[in-house]
Amino acid sequence: MKTDRTEPGPDAYLSADHAGFRKHVRDLLHGVVSPHADEWESAHRIARDGWLALGESGLLSLEHDGADFLRSAIFLEELGRLGYGGIRASVAVHAYMAVSYLHLFGTQEQQERYLPAARQGQLIAALALTEDTAGSDLRRLSTRATPVDGGGYRLTGEKLYVANGSQADFLITLATTRETQDNGGLAGASLLAVDVNASGVSSTPEPMLGWHSADICRVRFTDVAVPADRLVGRRDKALLHLVRALDFERLVAGLLAVGGVRHCLGLLKDFVREHQVKGAPLGTHQAVRHRIADLESSYDLVRHYGYRAAWLHSQGRLDTHTASVLKLQATELAVTAAQTCLQFHGARGYAADAAAARLYRDAMAGPIAAGASELLRDLVYETA
Repeated sequence: MKTDRTEPGPDAYLSADHAGFRKHVRDLLHGVVSPHADEWESAHRIARDGWLALGESGLLSLEHDGADFLRSAIFLEELGRLGYGGIRASVAVHAYMAVSYLHLFGTQEQQERYLPAARQGQLIAALALTEDTAGSDLRRLSTRATPVDGGGYRLTGEKLYVANGSQADFLITLATTRETQDNGGLAGASLLAVDVNASGVSSTPEPMLGWHSADICRVRFTDVAVPADRLVGRRDKALLHLVRALDFERLVAGLLAVGGVRHCLGLLKDFVREHQVKGAPLGTHQAVRHRIADLESSYDLVRHYGYRAAWLHSQGRLDTHTASVLKLQATELAVTAAQTCLQFHGARGYAADAAAARLYRDAMAGPIAAGASELLRDLVYETA
């Protein structure tokens, strides 16, 4: 019996209500995002009215935890299925990754200041963690938030690869707030909510191979005054917060990649059915069919694991091992699927404006962002 790939198959973690919600989300995304996706790719950012439309649709207000997180999982998968890695990265950083620190560790005042406007798309959030010498290993952190007399901090440093960097209204920023024995690292680091309209904050676009619409920038802080009430969580305890938040970030990245794989396989299968080689569709060749069968098999396994991870998170039981396995396997499968899609498209797939080329460029960022695959393999080994 042939399985209908346009809708999810029977799944122990989802209900009939979830199937209806999936259709609702898909319809909203095709109305709010799809007509503008190529325009945003060219502009290298989601337009402001796009953010407002996403907020008005309710898609930026889905739950981060509890039973309703499964609705977020559906949204993230469907966002990935649009086939634009930059858009999904931009939206996920805003709606999940950056604001998760406020959701988890923010004061009531901070949550009231930022979250309602972020959910409406009126304020755009960004996450400023990575530096030139501090990426997967954040112990070489050099951005410094020096406490000042009378309260608050004086922030100096530079962050790289900041999604939403040119449009963000506030940045969740990692900086050292206490001198440590090794003169740096996470032992004395804190998280700060930094308003970008503060004097001394500037951004410079960083053109990337892919993720064009993610608005990737380098952000510089030059003697920026940060009020004391913008400290997110416990001072000097950012490591504790990062461990928890990064598992959630990897879950989000994994679910996005699952959707991306589905889009890629759909494009690939349509092409091999239509493209003729020696008078017959490319898909009539056994080697082609078997290659796609392998990808479909891997996709089924990873997708099921993704919803298991989402369900565990909804129960408050997500662990580092599960989050790392999902992110590792989903993003690497996305690369394999994109490579195959481009290869089977031939020279037409290698053209700069080809959908297959865009999928390949975007997929290559997945095993790097939110924890490089090499780091995740260490975590999987250590937590097995």
